[in-house]
Amino acid sequence: MGRYFFAVWPGASAAGDLARVGEALAGLVGGKPMPAEKIHMTLAFLGSLGEAEAGSAAAAAARVKAEALRMSIDLVGSFRRAKVGWAAPSQPDARLLALQSDLAARLQDRDFELEERAFNPHATLVRKIGRPVPRAPLAAIEWRSNAFTLVESTGDGRYEIRESWALG
Repeated sequence: MGRYFFAVWPGASAAGDLARVGEALAGLVGGKPMPAEKIHMTLAFLGSLGEAEAGSAAAAAARVKAEALRMSIDLVGSFRRAKVGWAAPSQPDARLLALQSDLAARLQDRDFELEERAFNPHATLVRKIGRPVPRAPLAAIEWRSNAFTLVESTGDGRYEIRESWALG
């Protein structure tokens, strides 16, 4: 049984820029920076699922219709309890919010239990930080996504994209 989530991924240039920001943050507050290929924005975390449940989640996602994403990542900060440093848009893209909302509704229609807290779009850049990252502006990094994915997090820390759906 793998741990599953839905996500959007930045283009290679943005991922590289964000990885460098993560390295700089880790230098300031400690922790382990995320490699560029693992930087993503989670849309919905599903937890541990069997194959049949993963298939049901994929069927729900296949019904989502949303536009391609283009947003400016221009803020850094941290979640103290989770001990992660992040980057986020100061003004979340309405298309991102619509995508996440539609996906969540379709998953809930299939009886998936999602986190109760409000969607807070961000990309984790550093894990296991030693001290908080003060919320601060960041030189804007353009994030574009033309697809969203169902991802399995394997026990060895790898992410495997199980399925992908085009946006736009």
